[in-house]
Amino acid sequence: MEITVKGNPMTVEGQLPAVGEVISAFSLKDLKGNTVSAEELKGKVTILSVFPDINTGVCDQQTRSFNEIASNIEGVRLVSVSRNTIEELNEWCAAKGLDMDMWSDADREFAKAFGIFIPELDKLARSVFVLTEDNEVAYREMLSELTDEPNYEAAVEAAKDLL
Repeated sequence: MEITVKGNPMTVEGQLPAVGEVISAFSLKDLKGNTVSAEELKGKVTILSVFPDINTGVCDQQTRSFNEIASNIEGVRLVSVSRNTIEELNEWCAAKGLDMDMWSDADREFAKAFGIFIPELDKLARSVFVLTEDNEVAYREMLSELTDEPNYEAAVEAAKDLL
């Protein structure tokens, strides 16, 4: 698959999980350095907000917007995922005064499991997944232009529809 970054074409390796498909297993690190997995998402509707680099304007905006919109919806868990280091994610949270679930995909395991790895940049493609309580994909969006923001309202409505 191909996307663009400021109009320049980039390749995305893999294939997005289909709506209705159970997500593949993966292991990541949370802000405390603990290993977290797909299994830990079960039991709650989850919005996975995926971005390339927290230290850029669009990624910052995406993360803050989802936190503002989704963090107060009873029964919905918001998890933000990127290739940023745990230290970078912790620094961002501290600077913004936020306490939220952020997971680091340092080993690219999540990126490859979800078909969102951009090898030219060594980053994850901007995307959003809404998962059912059983880890089935109920909604997915991968932005065709990396610098565009996701459709926040559509993702949140898809999550609310599962409650």
